[in-house]
Amino acid sequence: MRERFRLETEGFDADSRRRLDDALELAARLHRDDRRSREPYLNHLLRVAIRMLHHYQVRDIYVIVAGLLHDAVKDHPAELAELTTAPSGTDLSGTDPTAAALTELADRLGTRVARLVAAVTNPPWDPGRDRHEQYHEHVAASLDRGPWARAIKISDFTDNGVGVIHSVGPEVESSARKYRPLVPVYRDLVTRADTPLSEQVKQHILDQLDLAEERFSAILDQPAHPA
Repeated sequence: MRERFRLETEGFDADSRRRLDDALELAARLHRDDRRSREPYLNHLLRVAIRMLHHYQVRDIYVIVAGLLHDAVKDHPAELAELTTAPSGTDLSGTDPTAAALTELADRLGTRVARLVAAVTNPPWDPGRDRHEQYHEHVAASLDRGPWARAIKISDFTDNGVGVIHSVGPEVESSARKYRPLVPVYRDLVTRADTPLSEQVKQHILDQLDLAEERFSAILDQPAHPA
């Protein structure tokens, strides 16, 4: 996957490639012990970025960098916050890890990267509400005001939704129930005039959403087996 990413980015100038390499190494460091089903989690992050480069024709470096790090604040806020340049021995207890992590991203990779990652990072959960319902509301509201964040989130959703068949165990049905209600939300977002993708790319995404819906239906709409 790293080699495919390198090939997709070799046309960028030296400064852009350096930014991308820095983002990739940071993502690899933060997610070094994470796995997704049978593979390193980093492969998921690389697929999200490669999909935007190759299939979505995105050439905005900040969007690709944010794609590589789109789960960093959600999964590793404390570790990312600890990379700050605070003087040695500084007590960071009591600091909001999410805010500190986003500040670190802004300092390292630019405020636009931090804003894009913030747009695709879930807010704190309200334990009194349904977790999936909160997630759906956040996605709809956050992406409504973030056109470029849509490209990141839809690439992430495609990897999760279309790729649900590669999951195993109870996670398969749980993921299908989580993601299925978002298909019409993404259809609406991707076809909006302010979504900064070509019509050809938008149609490709719509085809992928159709495929995801087919797979969700195959998982969730099977008749019950007789006792």
